[in-house]
Amino acid sequence: MDSPVSLTVVPSWLVVLPDTDAAAAVAADVLPYATASHRHASGRPWLVSRGRADELTVGTCGGVRLAVVGEHAVDRAEADRAAAAVTDLASLDRFARSWHGSYHLLASVHGRVRAQGTVTGVRSLFHGTAGAAHVAADRADVLAGLVGAPLDEGRLALQLLSLGVLHPLSARPVWRGVEVVPGTDCLVLERDGRARRRRWWSLPRRDVPLAEGASLLREELRRAVDVRVRGRDVVTADLGGLDSTAVVCTAVRAGADVIAYTAATHDPRGDDVRWARRTVAELTSAGDAGRIEHHVVPAGEFPLTFDGVDALTDILDAPSLYAVDRNRRMSLLTLAAKRGSTVHLSGFGGDELLAGASARVHELLPRDPRTAVRHARGYLAKYRWSRRSAVRQLLDRRPYGAWLQQIADDLTSPLPTLDEPLFQWCSPARMPPWATAEAVDAVRTLIRQEAAVAEPLGPGHGEHRELATMQAVSRFARQLNQMTSPDGPRFASPFYDDRVVEAGLAVRPAERVTPWQYKPLIVEAMRGVVPEDCRTRATKANATLEEEVGLRRHRDALLALCEDSRLAERGLVDADAWRAWCSGPVSAELENVLLHPTVGCEVWLRTHETLTRRNHRDG
Repeated sequence: MDSPVSLTVVPSWLVVLPDTDAAAAVAADVLPYATASHRHASGRPWLVSRGRADELTVGTCGGVRLAVVGEHAVDRAEADRAAAAVTDLASLDRFARSWHGSYHLLASVHGRVRAQGTVTGVRSLFHGTAGAAHVAADRADVLAGLVGAPLDEGRLALQLLSLGVLHPLSARPVWRGVEVVPGTDCLVLERDGRARRRRWWSLPRRDVPLAEGASLLREELRRAVDVRVRGRDVVTADLGGLDSTAVVCTAVRAGADVIAYTAATHDPRGDDVRWARRTVAELTSAGDAGRIEHHVVPAGEFPLTFDGVDALTDILDAPSLYAVDRNRRMSLLTLAAKRGSTVHLSGFGGDELLAGASARVHELLPRDPRTAVRHARGYLAKYRWSRRSAVRQLLDRRPYGAWLQQIADDLTSPLPTLDEPLFQWCSPARMPPWATAEAVDAVRTLIRQEAAVAEPLGPGHGEHRELATMQAVSRFARQLNQMTSPDGPRFASPFYDDRVVEAGLAVRPAERVTPWQYKPLIVEAMRGVVPEDCRTRATKANATLEEEVGLRRHRDALLALCEDSRLAERGLVDADAWRAWCSGPVSAELENVLLHPTVGCEVWLRTHETLTRRNHRDG
């Protein structure tokens, strides 16, 4: 079952090779299945890819080759000029820090290779050793096939953890010998075959006043949206909450014609449809250069959570929490594809960047106790959090590694209650009650190993929590693009672009993240862009009711996964305990954070098994 998945089965992939003779064998493996390839100045293969050729731009000058792959506005002439300006690998920082969009940046500079993705991981990069060559790819499964990596039972067990934001463990590929390059780093492949990582990105200074930061964010979001819509006749988009509304309005104000979709819900308190219609009415009456066509998908025609979970066939390179909602999200993208759309705009990423993390109170406390206490009281009143727990968390000064050690100790403890404050490094991850003792022990061992060396993503609890959540949720956007590849519309998430993230994080935390106002940064940034009464909207719909109804309606599909469970075959879950849990009442608001990862793992293992069998048959 652990044999490599065929390069012909995965519809879109990119492989990066070093400028060495040792890479010849890998090149021979991948070139027969590629639709495009580019060479080092030496003539050796450098980039080998399949699918989405329109996303790749390559520039050359002498011994320099530079490529941009993804959603960007870099044409051949600009890429050639950039290649001419490159003197060494470090000089690429200039372009990595200035170009807009979401892309992989790759370069071959006189035999040395640099490769990187995006800060949040929407564009991820994986690396490993194939024979004597160190190679990289944009998909973990493709790389695993090239390096002959088997599935790692311990890493797979990690995917059963609730919440999925246990940095850096939750982002680790499930294959032994395959590693992910952190979004803050680039991978360097040397001429002598060595590979190393180099940090190229760091947090911006957090001292920009809100008004100034709003202007900067508005401009960066405009550029991010422009990268996606420029020159396209058909652009589709989500239109629901404040974040997607900001993206749609930015596109229309800039002259794009947008087809927007709003999914109605069964929740009578859900008001996305009402706000979307008001937005469309205002944009239409304003007579902007662009136009908007709006469609509301009735709740009865929109798939519920757990729809079809026993019959999913998406080729993903990792288990996905999004499996339970796959058909919900893909239904809109299917509508977009029928209209001929090649890009679908979304508001993904807005929550983490714009609402921010209440955990910023933790680092504010020693610097400005009065403001910290006032904010803490605001959060306690707003969310009805436990005062005692809040005091305990705010006075907890343990470093990140020690906090991870506590997570390892408490893996089988009950989930935190809904009144538990969010002032910690992250919400405590738990193993589900149906996980076997062997799975728990494996996860505990991996966490303890990481705890000895782990560093947070930022200097404080809030910065770490925001970036960790961005990296976790951005995987959904990445996986949706794997689902639509290669012929469906690109699922675009402008709020995850490096430049947009930098603009948001540069604002003074106490002004950007506050219990007193809903997303103050985007509210100010969208002045004059989003219709005035919609700009100050302070509500946000959720799909809790869709999940509860979906669980009742699709319980048979869920229970089907418990039968002949692949996770049970591997000794990671107790199938009887899992089946009993799925058969009883489950709280969608709290307990399903335990259920979703297991469903994602089971679905992924079944798909992986099917592809492997097809591989053996076709071979």
